[in-house]
Amino acid sequence: MDWDKLRIFHAVADAGSLTHAGDALHLSQSAVSRQIRSLEESLNTTLFHRHARGLILTEQGELLFDATASMVKRIDAATARIRDSEEEVFGELKVTTTHGFGVLWLAPRLTKLYEKFPDLKIDLMLEERVLDLPMREADVAIRMKEPSQADLIRKRLMSIRMRMYASPEYLADRGVPGSLDELSQHRLICQNPASSQVAAGKLLVQELLTYDIQTALTVNNYFGVLQAVVANLGIGVLPDYIIEDFPSVVRVLPEIESNEVPVFLAYPEELRHSKRVAAFRDFVQEEIFAHRRQLRAMGAD
Repeated sequence: MDWDKLRIFHAVADAGSLTHAGDALHLSQSAVSRQIRSLEESLNTTLFHRHARGLILTEQGELLFDATASMVKRIDAATARIRDSEEEVFGELKVTTTHGFGVLWLAPRLTKLYEKFPDLKIDLMLEERVLDLPMREADVAIRMKEPSQADLIRKRLMSIRMRMYASPEYLADRGVPGSLDELSQHRLICQNPASSQVAAGKLLVQELLTYDIQTALTVNNYFGVLQAVVANLGIGVLPDYIIEDFPSVVRVLPEIESNEVPVFLAYPEELRHSKRVAAFRDFVQEEIFAHRRQLRAMGAD
């Protein structure tokens, strides 16, 4: 089967439009249309339903698109390995992690990585959903639990805990709670227990909500919780890794915290020798070590 026709079919199916696929492939709409028509004739089937709003795959088209998507991912993986230089780090690296860790910890530190490797291109995908690394939905993942997928290289980076924090201004105005029972006099800011989050954080929030909380603010990510805490809205339940970059926040009820949450870095076995992956892995490990030193200096351990 003609790979050029499959490549064009994949672009059209991905874009849902002959025009958009043509723009991406630097081909005219008529040239793209001819290739799709030729492919359909060679397969003796219809691959797309034509609608005014665009193109929709037929059942046969869906089968072919699944196959071409797998082929594209394998070609991308092979291309990545070929392009990895023994001495240089360049090209795209797809990194996935949670919204909270990506926004609050990783993204603010990426300046150092770019300073060292200016030709690196990071595609940072913040997802609570676990992406499929062996299928190359991402190259590297940082997750709040050990990955269960096979054929992955994994390394435990650190452990975090969920704790309670507030701004000095809020505590000066509303007072510092001396026990969990006194939380009823304060506004609790946390993720909704029904939202996607680490199990240890969910369990801590569920426990805190049993203490007759009169007013609360729930947000579906930790960045929102942090912003509400900084804005003096109440006492927030947050991961402890935020305190290094936000030293103004004050820990509340220090005896109360969640169980440990392990943080793992993982990548496919086939990228074991990737220079880009190695550069990112080493950078994260160096930042983790610096983070631990800073926490010790702040007396947060």
